[in-house]
Amino acid sequence: MFEPGTDAYILAVIVFLTLCSLITRAGYFLFGDYLPLTDGIRRALRYAPPAALIAIVVPEVLPWREGAAAFVDLKMLAVLVAVLVYLRTRSAVLVMVSGMVAYWVIRALLG
Repeated sequence: MFEPGTDAYILAVIVFLTLCSLITRAGYFLFGDYLPLTDGIRRALRYAPPAALIAIVVPEVLPWREGAAAFVDLKMLAVLVAVLVYLRTRSAVLVMVSGMVAYWVIRALLG
């Protein structure tokens, strides 16, 4: 019934992962008062959003194949715009917005 590659299998995986995500996220809201976080864990969790953003962006922008030469493409130009915006504003939201807008504008201009 749930053979890999079938629609039923993919739907079951999506439902299962959704449930896992809901349970883990709701668990802290339900039991967070009973399980307080230490100061060390709180400090470490501050770095989770930037680490996740870096983990998504860096593999997309940099060449990771063996022997691949460095290159500049549309994505790299958008990243440079986003870095400049960050250096000016220190806003994570503006970094994401400016990077995407820069990518769309550069792509539209260069075709």
